[in-house]
Amino acid sequence: MQAFTKLTGIVAPVDRVNVDTDAIIPKQFLKRIERTGFGQFLFYEWRFDEQGEAIDSFPLNQPRYKGSSVLISRANFGCGSSREHAPWAIMDYGFRVVIAPSFADIFYNNCFKNGILPIKLSEEQVEDLFQRTTAREGYELTVDLENKTIADDQGLRIDFDLDEHRRQFLLQGLDDIGLTLQHESAIDVYEKKHADRLFA
Repeated sequence: MQAFTKLTGIVAPVDRVNVDTDAIIPKQFLKRIERTGFGQFLFYEWRFDEQGEAIDSFPLNQPRYKGSSVLISRANFGCGSSREHAPWAIMDYGFRVVIAPSFADIFYNNCFKNGILPIKLSEEQVEDLFQRTTAREGYELTVDLENKTIADDQGLRIDFDLDEHRRQFLLQGLDDIGLTLQHESAIDVYEKKHADRLFA
């Protein structure tokens, strides 16, 4: 998994509360078994009409947000079913950071396992970011995980909280398998002893 240390990227807004995982990646697109290829279907039913034409009013269809890597939204982001395809779609589209006042627990945990940094800020701080994002085309934020800060080039600086275990998970680019493989030599020793006992 790609490590996350510091990112500067364009911010895209999805100004809705209770964004559920079926809105993030609709169920008809869950047939793939790979983690890739889901980005094209992110927010599909909000991005496209019934004829498959892009809905111009949706932010991700607007040229000013092209190439964005920071997503901001409202409270209870990622609610609904526990499908891990939701963070897969977000990551595959190009977002590495999601900022919201709150997240559904399972979605929040799945983000860390897939290289996405979800950041919880207050309602007031998120509202300020919405105002800044919509007021200035190409608005960028720099997210520094090592120092747990968010900043822009206009003097904004926000400190955010994150437990150390999850922070290290992202800084080192570890998923559950990678975490286990850190103990590979100890596992090998155990397996050899176990095999020796079985076939002695």
